[in-house]
Amino acid sequence: MACASSTSPICQGGARVNISRLVRLDGLARGADAALLALRIGVGGFLVWGVWDNITSAEHMQKFVAFLKQFGFPYPELLAPFDGGLQFACGLAFILGALTRWAGLLCAANFVVAIAMVDHHAGLRASFPSLALVLIGLLLATHGPGRFAVDGLVWRRRAGLQRR
Repeated sequence: MACASSTSPICQGGARVNISRLVRLDGLARGADAALLALRIGVGGFLVWGVWDNITSAEHMQKFVAFLKQFGFPYPELLAPFDGGLQFACGLAFILGALTRWAGLLCAANFVVAIAMVDHHAGLRASFPSLALVLIGLLLATHGPGRFAVDGLVWRRRAGLQRR
């Protein structure tokens, strides 16, 4: 609807501006896929970086085994490389946007265990990084990777093949 006066605060260039859309910042939704991509790359990169030394160094892996023993984890010699591999795989999956929902669930579960077994001893502030990874994992598990992801390419292509 055109405005009678372009000087009115709710008129912009002769067109009525929807104030509620401005207040709700509806236009930001257009950047949701880019925001999910940035989140996936940032968190995935952090996960890969965080376990890279354990994966590439037997000495660091042994330190991780000792850490797990200290906190009473069962089978730390098996659990340490498993956990390092899991975090690395989740990080890589996040970066690529591949099997993102599964990676999100596994990431969330992994860091729930970290909070329950380790972080809670030091309080909420110390638990926050793990809690953030739980919540990010749940977000990616429920919302998926967004448009800029391998998941979308694979599943769209498969859907197209099934329709034929």
